[in-house]
Parts: sequence; structure tokens; C-alpha cells
Amino acid sequence: MAAILPNENAPRTSLLPSTERRERLRKIRGFRDGISRYGVAAAGLGVIFALALIFFYLFYETFPLLKPVSMEVAYEISVPGDEEPAPTVHLTLDRFEGIGGRFSASGGITFFSPETGAILMRKQVNVPEDATVSAFGRSESRRSLFVYGFSDGSVLPLKLEYDQTFPEGVRVVTPRLSFPLGEEPMRIGDRVEGDYTALTLVEGRTGYVVAGGNKDGSIAMALFSARRNMLTGDVQISRQDYELPAISRPVRQLLINETLRNLFAVDDQGLLYNIDIVDPNRPRIIERVQLVADGASVTAADFLVGSRSLIVGGSDGSVSQWMLVRDEETNVPHLTRVRGFRQHPGAVTYIEPEYTRKGFLVGDDTGTVGLHYATSSVTLKQIPVSGQPITRIAVSPINRLALVKGEDSEALRVIRMDNPHPQASLSGLWGRVWYEGRSQPDFIWQSSGADDAFESKFSLVPLTVGTLKAALFAMLLGTPLAIMGAIYTAYFMAGSMRRIVKPSLELMEALPTVILGFLAGIWLAPFIENNLPILVSVLVLLPLGMLAFGYGWTRLPTSIRHVIPQGWEAALLVPVVLVLGWVAITTSPWIEVAFFGGSMRQWFTDVGIPYDQRNALIVGLAMGFAVIPTIFSIAEDAVFNVPKHLTQGSLALGATPWQTVVGVVLPTASPGIFSAVMIGFGRAVGETMIVLMASGNSPIVNFNLFEGMRTLAANIAVELPETSVGGTHFRILFLSALVLLVLTFVLNTAAEIVRQRLRKRYASL
Repeated sequence: MAAILPNENAPRTSLLPSTERRERLRKIRGFRDGISRYGVAAAGLGVIFALALIFFYLFYETFPLLKPVSMEVAYEISVPGDEEPAPTVHLTLDRFEGIGGRFSASGGITFFSPETGAILMRKQVNVPEDATVSAFGRSESRRSLFVYGFSDGSVLPLKLEYDQTFPEGVRVVTPRLSFPLGEEPMRIGDRVEGDYTALTLVEGRTGYVVAGGNKDGSIAMALFSARRNMLTGDVQISRQDYELPAISRPVRQLLINETLRNLFAVDDQGLLYNIDIVDPNRPRIIERVQLVADGASVTAADFLVGSRSLIVGGSDGSVSQWMLVRDEETNVPHLTRVRGFRQHPGAVTYIEPEYTRKGFLVGDDTGTVGLHYATSSVTLKQIPVSGQPITRIAVSPINRLALVKGEDSEALRVIRMDNPHPQASLSGLWGRVWYEGRSQPDFIWQSSGADDAFESKFSLVPLTVGTLKAALFAMLLGTPLAIMGAIYTAYFMAGSMRRIVKPSLELMEALPTVILGFLAGIWLAPFIENNLPILVSVLVLLPLGMLAFGYGWTRLPTSIRHVIPQGWEAALLVPVVLVLGWVAITTSPWIEVAFFGGSMRQWFTDVGIPYDQRNALIVGLAMGFAVIPTIFSIAEDAVFNVPKHLTQGSLALGATPWQTVVGVVLPTASPGIFSAVMIGFGRAVGETMIVLMASGNSPIVNFNLFEGMRTLAANIAVELPETSVGGTHFRILFLSALVLLVLTFVLNTAAEIVRQRLRKRYASL
């Protein structure tokens, strides 16, 4: 057959695209590149913008905590009085700030408008014939209870209440006086004769305790119980007298705490007598306490709400807080000074506590009024109100209005206040605070209590430490396993096996964390508690067993070892791990009997290690399981994408595979591995459901592996649905979210800086 030769004269067809087509393709590529470039840039800017919006929203909700306190004299009104003027012994305000009350030394009570001073109503208590008012007292636990003392030694308790009606849909508040022990004055006891110099009363579970003292230092106290006959309606009043010891000086002030355990008597020199009144038949003076510095005297004292701590003002302008602290050696509570406040320019003349918070107003003899808050240990504001000594202050139950009266003044100054979040201060949120009922300052988070007198504890330290604690133990478990697994999978494992292992591990990331938390709290925590020795046996058996199996495998004949394809050796460890795990669980009871006296849980208690069933160990195991897929996937990609010519060159120069991994693969992949670790850490810091269900949610400050914790994220999830919108608790929860955002942002920024430096350092490879 003749060969067919190409025709040299035929026109040649070019395989390259024409000039027009090349230009068109270039424009298409340029258009696609532009879309990709600007699309990626827009997406990045969108992410930054979204983060900025989140930050500004959290800051917007948190900003009111930083708002300075506003306190100013708004206006003046004339002092509403009786038909015959008498000194003012007390001032009150109702919770709606629409009715003020003035108690006078004549026994008259005048209700007036705080806005105009117009008199709304007058009441008159029954003053005994040929007697005058000698003293006035109020209950520190129930601010609606008062007592008049008369010169004949009798007393008259009364209660002020406000009734609400809504005619035609408009709220009308009407003050009402009631007399829980009758409208006729009665005597406390026979020991106090003459005028009272101090009075106080407390409502207890069994009745009313009334105490009075005089200038001779004698103190009388009695428990009055009222019982109403269901048939006749008559009220029978019984009295139980307390035989109290007298003090050596005239009684200036008496205070009884709401537990009815202690009576505090202050003499005219400022010495406080702490009298134990638990046993009515054997009251005794526990201690005598000098409340102010030498050369000064106590000029005012009052309980904070709840009567658990005492605010003391001195003639030197000092203001301090005292409370009963139990001595660890004697187990006897003693009055202890816990904090001081900014000194006033003059001698303290009056102290007015707030109704539902641990704040209080202080007036002095220069006419200055100061606003203080006990828990956060701050003086919020001091303003001059009157040029005369302050004799009376009344604050409304909602803490927005106050009435101030000066000595010999015919006007009441009305102060408007804006102080919604006094608890939020740097010292209260991040410092150790000495809370009521505690033996020493501490970091505590406890946002709610059983009564209105509860002292809110908003320390963010336990939550921040708990967040770092949970993330630390999760990373200690997850990071080594994930990174070593990634190195082996990417570099040593056979490709066919890698195609099974990698997707399987990445599929773990899709498992809902609420399921992990549920399993950790319901199954894993009790299982670990009942088999505590496996914590020791697994850590010993697994490494030693795997090393022994590996050593034995290397000593087998080559013909046997070649039966397993290269890269599939790890599959042989699966049954080894399962068998060793079974052995560890099976031998757990024997280990407890042999080394821990039959109960490792009890052994922990005996050596002083607290153990909670849901603890940091359980959280670490569950969260470590959750972060392993994230770290593994990113680190495995980083190791697998190391250029082949680097590893092949290293092997060609005589390095072993392990030397190649250590000297070439790990340095080259270190930016990616570091990114994987930091992303996993960010996942652990922000985890909510696992910690919520498996940690016990106890906000404590320690890194004990066997105790629980509460994290910032879990705390927000638990408490935000139950808090009032706009309140201090609500805004502090947003502050904790802001702290969490800033914490993760700072960590990620630092991680990115380190990653870029690693990338630049090993870019030459």
C-alpha cells in the first residue's frame, strides 16, 4: 500500500485560538477575577461589619452601667406642719413618689404632696394625758413600722400602709394608719422610768419586739403578741419581758436585727454594746466596740436593708460599714469593720438606707448629702444641699426622690437622683468583695436570692475563670489527640484508609453539642463516678499496652508484617485499645479495694479533694470530643498540603520518615496547625450546651479537675431569660457577653499575628 504523504503546499491550521478569541477569553478571565477579588473582599468586610455591629450592640446595652450618677436639688417646698408647729421626728415617701409623710413631736402625722407641699391629710396619734413625745423609732427591717415613746414611759407602735384604688382607671393612693397592738399606749417594762432617749421595734414571726432606753443607761425590751378572738373579734395582747443588762452611759440609739439575735445599744460617747437576746431569760453583753477613731464619737448609725450590716457615721465625718463576722476559732460572731467610704466635710448627722438595695444617703452638719453604696464600696456623689446641719432625710422606695430637712429650716429640699446601677463598679465586678454573711472578701456570683434584702453578687471573676478552666481541660485532651492523629493520617496512613478516617472524623463535628452534653451529664458523669480507678488505669494501660504491641509488631518476621499493607498498621491498634479499655473497666473494683480502701470517691474526700459528679473532668472529656474534629480537619489539611518535593528531598538525603516529619513537615505546616489549635480554643471558649449540662454550673474560682464551674456563655443562657429587661442584672449579663467577645477577639488576633510570623519564617521552605 502506498504511503500518504502530507501536502507541503496545503494551508496549515493553527491550534491556538485567534487573536479575537484570546482577547475575549482575557476579558472573561479578568471579569471573573474581578468578581472573585471584590467578592472575597466584600465578604471579608461584611464579616468585619457584622462583628462591629455585634460589638456596638453589646456596648450599647452595657453603656448605662458606665453612666455617672445624677443627684441634684430640684426644688424646695414649705415644711407641712401641724396646727401648732412641732419638731420633725421623721419623713417618709411612698413608692409612687406622690405622697410624703411628716411625723412630728406632737404626735401629728401630716401627708403632703412632694411636688407642691400641699397638705393631703392629717392624722393624730393618741398621746397620753399630761405626757409628751420623748422619743421616736422605726423598724429597720419593715420600713412601714414606727413607734412613739412618751414621757410617762409608755409606747405606741403604729403601721403606715398605702391603699390603692382605681376609680375610672386612674390609680389613687391613700395613706392609712393602723395600730397592730391597739390604739392605746402601753408600757414596755418597769425598769425604764422617765423619758425615753432611744426606741426601736421589730416585727418577728411571733409578734412585735419593742425596746427603749433612757439617759440612765437602762434598757427595757418586750415581745408583744396579739391574738384575735374569732367569735368576739376582741384582740388579746400578751407581753414577755426581757431582763436586759444596763449600760454605763445614756442610751443614744437602739438597733435590733431582724433575726432577733442581737440588740445594739450606742451610748452618748459612741461606744456600741452588742447584747445577745436569743434567750429572753439570759441576755448578755457579748462585746463593747469602739466604732470610730480615738477623739471622735458616733453621731449616727443605722442598719442597711435586711439589718445584716450597720452603717456608722462619726463626728469626724467618717462613714463605715460593720457587720457580724463569725470567729473561726471561737465560732462566736463579732462586730467587724468591713469597709469605709469617702469622708464627709462635717460630722455625720443622719443616715437613711435605701429600701431594697444596699445603698444609703448620709447628711452632715455642713448641709452636705452623700450617696453611697455598700457592696461596691463606693461613694457615688456628694452635693451641698443646705447651709444647715441635716436633721432628716427620706428616700423613696424606688430611689429616685429624696426629701431633706435642715436644722431650723422651714423648707424641705427635694433631691432628684438617677442611680439605676450602683452595683456595677470595677471593684464590685472584678475585685474581692466582703459580702454580708461572709467571713472574708471573696469572688462570688449569685445574682438572686429569696428576699428583697438579698445582696446581689456580680463578680465576673468566677465566670471568666470557669470559661478558661473548661477550655483549658478540653484543649488538654483534644489538642494532642487531634494533632497527632492529623500528622499520622496525612503523612503515614494509606490513602484508601485516609479516605475513610478523615470524613468519619469530620462527620463528628456535625453531632449537636446538646447531645454531647446530655450524654456527658446523664451517662458519662455517673459512669466515671462509679469507676474512678479507670482514670488511673487507662492512663497507664493504654500507653504501655500500645507501646508493647508496637514493639512486638516490629519483632515479628518480615513475611508476617508484610501481610498488612503499608499505612494500614493503625487498624491493628483498634482491637488493642478496645481490649485494654475493657481490662481497665473490669479491674476498676479490684483497684479500688487494693489501693483506695474500697471507695476512691471517699478516698478523695479523706485527703481533702472535693469531688462533684459533674465536674471539669467530665466537661473536658465531652468538650475535647467536640473540638477534636475541628482541630484535626484543619491540621490534617495543613500537613497533607506540605509540598511533596520537600518531603521527598528530605528522604532522598537520608532522613527517616519521622525525622522528615519533625524537621520538615511540622515547621512547614506549623501556621496551619497553630490556626487549628486557636480555632478549637475559640470553639471551646464559646461552648454553651456541654458546659451547661455537664459542669454542675457552680461559679467557683479554682482549677480543681474534680469540681465544676460556670462559664460566661452558660451563665448567659441560664439567667438571661429570667432577668428583667434594662435592670442591672440584665446589663451585667450583656457585659459578660462583651467580655467573652473581647476575650475571643484578643486571642484570635494574637493567634493570627503568631500564625503570620510562622508563615513568614518558614516561607523559604
